[in-house]
Amino acid sequence: MTVQRDQGYVTSVLGTGSYLPERVVTNEEIEARVPGASAGWIADRTAILERRYAAPDEAASDLAVHAARAALDHAGVDADSIDFIIVATTTGDAPIPSTASLVQLALGARRAACFDVNIACTGFVTALSIARAYVALDPATKVLVIGSDVWTRFIDFGDRATSVLFGDGAGAAVVGSVPHAPGDPERGLLKVELVSRADAHELISMPAGGSRRPASVETVADGGHLLSMRGRGVRDFVLDNVPGLIAGLLKRSGCQPADVRHFVPHQANGRLVAELAEASGLERARTHLPLCHSGNIGSASVPVALDAANRSGVLRDGDLVLLAGFGAGMAAGAALLRWTGTEGGTR
Repeated sequence: MTVQRDQGYVTSVLGTGSYLPERVVTNEEIEARVPGASAGWIADRTAILERRYAAPDEAASDLAVHAARAALDHAGVDADSIDFIIVATTTGDAPIPSTASLVQLALGARRAACFDVNIACTGFVTALSIARAYVALDPATKVLVIGSDVWTRFIDFGDRATSVLFGDGAGAAVVGSVPHAPGDPERGLLKVELVSRADAHELISMPAGGSRRPASVETVADGGHLLSMRGRGVRDFVLDNVPGLIAGLLKRSGCQPADVRHFVPHQANGRLVAELAEASGLERARTHLPLCHSGNIGSASVPVALDAANRSGVLRDGDLVLLAGFGAGMAAGAALLRWTGTEGGTR
């Protein structure tokens, strides 16, 4: 996918936002609740020190609305100007209506078409690629892309492999067009690469609650509605697939790993992300890793990390920024951006 240069515009991130719930859950609290999980072991194995849990009355749409409002304000865009709302979530409020529709209602974005994307931790990058396509068709289009998950409602606290990792949160980006003079270097959202490996789908699952195993007394009793993850298999999948995907994306963009200034990965596990950065040749890039205070927040991980980097002021005009998501499906995706001066609310 290439930038539509003949139109005099490129697709860009106009503003970002994020939201983490108020309740902070430390490793010490997890240690008291999860057998065999000491606070020190969690920090050493995951780099997570604390995570956020949604309040009892907060659902995925509530978190998404907070993040969306922050992104709209950052971009200087009114909700009525949004043409599409895309919510990446695996833990939406309910099977129907879409979580995006509930976000639309809360924001008053009356013009927007709304839908959800369910590709777990690859969801935000996937939604970003869809937004890019819409803007390429019509430069006047503005898309609100949100990643929001409330994973703590689906954790088995008897399972050390998952219960130490996950938190709740939401991140958002307003995607639109910015002027681009023909002949100038490519800017904005340059390329996106997405892959799926369905033969590995059993590595991460929540087997009950759908049409194959509808909710019943039995599915609740056997934990079918709780997250199951094979940690070693997930690690092997990531290291076997994502570095090659990143290498291919960079090659097709005419770039080298050393050209990347900022690496914004899915916040799966601090140790895994460090291994991924090394395997991808991104040691010189600044890896943004706010998971030490947020934990793994699924579809929200990438946009929350991007917003943290954006608001810290370290993303400079012209910097090459690489986003990477990976997770259930199994699926992976990467997006390459040449950061523009209009991004980050600096218009």
